Amino acid sequence: MIIKTKKVQLEKKKYIKLALINFMLQRKHLYYALIPIAICAISIFIFSWWWIVVGLLVAVLYVAFWAIQFTGVTVMEQNKPLFEKLMYEIDSRQILMKINEKQGMPIKWEMVKKVVEYKEHYLLFVDKAQFVYLPIKSFNSENDLNFLRHILKNKKLI
Repeated sequence: MIIKTKKVQLEKKKYIKLALINFMLQRKHLYYALIPIAICAISIFIFSWWWIVVGLLVAVLYVAFWAIQFTGVTVMEQNKPLFEKLMYEIDSRQILMKINEKQGMPIKWEMVKKVVEYKEHYLLFVDKAQFVYLPIKSFNSENDLNFLRHILKNKKLI
């Protein structure tokens, strides 16, 4: 069985938001949040507002750095296809991203590192900055969604 989705376009602002949130929620990056907290905690022992300001500034600069990185992904020529209207054909072998009926690019399931399921969409991560965005509304029926969940469970991605 092949799941054929409706055409979907990932907006650049939505990409930046989703990529930044999912990147920051990775366990490795949650540990980096301890650095600004530790800097702010210094103000408990040596009270000065500067420790709090520096701690907050470090946190803001870290998030801004990654936001700029993900914004850069949106303007790179090689990532331009991510932000066009795409239709997906999904089966147990691959995900076929199609710009039109003749042009497309296959993504093998082995390339998908992890899948995050939300109420309104799925994110299939190929890299930390590249993912396939599949909104629930793009599927034609509930059977298509159930088949996708079945494939993801068989591939041990969920």
